[in-house]
Amino acid sequence: MSTFDVPPSRRGTGSLKWDKRPELQPFWVADMDFPSPPEVIEALHHRVDHGVFGYAVPHDDLVDSILAYLAKRHGASISADHLVHLGGLVPALSLAGRAFADPGDALLTCTPIYPPFLNIHRDASLELITVPHMLEDDQWVFDWDSMETAVTPGTRLFLLSNPQNPLGRVFSEEEIIQLAEFCDRHDLILVSDEIHCDLILDEERTPHFTALRLPDKYAVRTITLLSPSKTYNIAGMGYAYAVIPDQRLRHRFASKRGHTLAEITCLGYHCAEAAYRHGESWRRELISYLRSNRDLLTAFCREELGKVTIPDMEATYLAWLDFRPAGIPEPARFLEEEAGLFLSDGRFFGGPGHARLNFGCSQVLLEEALESIRKALGKRT
Repeated sequence: MSTFDVPPSRRGTGSLKWDKRPELQPFWVADMDFPSPPEVIEALHHRVDHGVFGYAVPHDDLVDSILAYLAKRHGASISADHLVHLGGLVPALSLAGRAFADPGDALLTCTPIYPPFLNIHRDASLELITVPHMLEDDQWVFDWDSMETAVTPGTRLFLLSNPQNPLGRVFSEEEIIQLAEFCDRHDLILVSDEIHCDLILDEERTPHFTALRLPDKYAVRTITLLSPSKTYNIAGMGYAYAVIPDQRLRHRFASKRGHTLAEITCLGYHCAEAAYRHGESWRRELISYLRSNRDLLTAFCREELGKVTIPDMEATYLAWLDFRPAGIPEPARFLEEEAGLFLSDGRFFGGPGHARLNFGCSQVLLEEALESIRKALGKRT
């Protein structure tokens, strides 16, 4: 039995995932049920034992662990002064909008997409331009022609999710370079959210190509956003960072923080360091477990349900399910009412008729959910 098979009970612990709708089984927000690596928990105990929790700054060992991680995992040679430490990536998206666009300008992104991508334009009074990804040879890709048509003279940023949430795509090196060329041609800042980059389910088949490895000529317009939070299940610790090699770009980004971002806690800093320094063995075990869950879910949809479709999920623990072939236009509400399940509503991602299912849970719980979906759909026939 895997250590991931018996996660602790989270009900009644103040968990957003479990306690927001306690009457439902939760498969929604991107938060796994598994305890973080033992080394992370040990590092937190050690820091708590110190007993003083004043204002904190990123300590040298944290910075060293980030630089070593970027070099080893992603082949990126980064200097410490390229880092901008943040309390989360959603605030970073908002900050980028305020830093690089003026009211009335526009930002561009492709849908379906993580919901904050579709809302942060309001923080800077920007226009939102969206272009749907298109399905080509059973793979979700960029619709380059539509992107060329959609971009305007007032467009200032492109927001990228890679690996893509919720589609689970790991974009290839060729696709990312083509996107960088697109941004260069239209003078756009490329903001690459890579928070799921360590959750690739088959790294040999679909390796991650980070924006940090783009040719130097694109670095002057590229911001890469990263965090150990999703991989090591430490999102509640509130730590992320931006990597911005270009000094001018970095200064504009950092100068717009003002007084709008919260302080980062000392526990968040130490938690991140421990994850990067000691979490690799645990991460590999996690990927194996998630791959098994992905395969179970994919086979169930394709072989048992038939009319509920699922793309080839290359990364993340978040599956994008299309219920439109089953004649269910509002699947999240349907599953809530008929199956007692809480999934993320595809409408908020720009994908009505879809629901996003979090399979970062025990396989037993996933199997129970799939059986509930089967029964709910069976009532309609």
